[in-house]
Amino acid sequence: MPISSATATPSRAALIDHLVRTRIAGDVATPRENNLDHYRRLANGDRHYWFGLEFGDRWADEQDVLAVMAERCGVSDDPHHRQGQDTIDPELTVDALDRAAAVLRKAAADRQRVLFATGHPGGLLDVHRATAAALRTAGCEVVVIPDGLHTNDGLVVQFADVAVLERGATLWHTHSPEPMAAILDGLEREGRPQPDLVMADHGWAGCAGRRGIEAVGFADCNDPALFLAEAEGTLQVTIPLDDHVLSPRYYDPLTAYLLNAAGLSA
Repeated sequence: MPISSATATPSRAALIDHLVRTRIAGDVATPRENNLDHYRRLANGDRHYWFGLEFGDRWADEQDVLAVMAERCGVSDDPHHRQGQDTIDPELTVDALDRAAAVLRKAAADRQRVLFATGHPGGLLDVHRATAAALRTAGCEVVVIPDGLHTNDGLVVQFADVAVLERGATLWHTHSPEPMAAILDGLEREGRPQPDLVMADHGWAGCAGRRGIEAVGFADCNDPALFLAEAEGTLQVTIPLDDHVLSPRYYDPLTAYLLNAAGLSA
């Protein structure tokens, strides 16, 4: 059975076992053909898959994208494996959590201004909320976004300290960088400082990284842009995981591990 959210912070070994059991990592639900399709689209210059980043023609070879994804996410590096099961290496997930913890530890020590956002509210909202609460307790400022922000896709609102896209009284899944751009532009209009750190996913993280803001992102194995950004140094850390599994509670042990590693546990 998966680790209960009520249990103590898991060890590395216990967390890896949990990630595999819940399919956050290991044999994940995203099929190989979907992964390769997204890698190809990014390489072909489809900006929907760039997540607000600028790659020019640096990743125009699909095989180069695959090589980075094998190294940083743990998908199969076999170019002849075209369909069926693909994987996220749970060891790489935990390694990235450890790197992210170092970023959070520094943020707490420096009492940084931190902005949280998610394009996957059905899966990752509470990961961000709990991290925001821990950093606030440590003395950080959790950035409050301006009121009245909107994009072509809906309103940009803040729910439980986490910026999300809202439309029709529903929180929406989005890959777009536009909501983050609206926040950062809104802060500038109000004469408020930009965040020192952004913790997000999808285009929210990509947009922040492109604008030179230190960023930590979560990304699935079919979303190569943030992994390429980390390889280029545009993002500080990209954490590989399935970003929408059966229950959002399955991410609780991951959050507990991250906060404990950062010295932010209660």
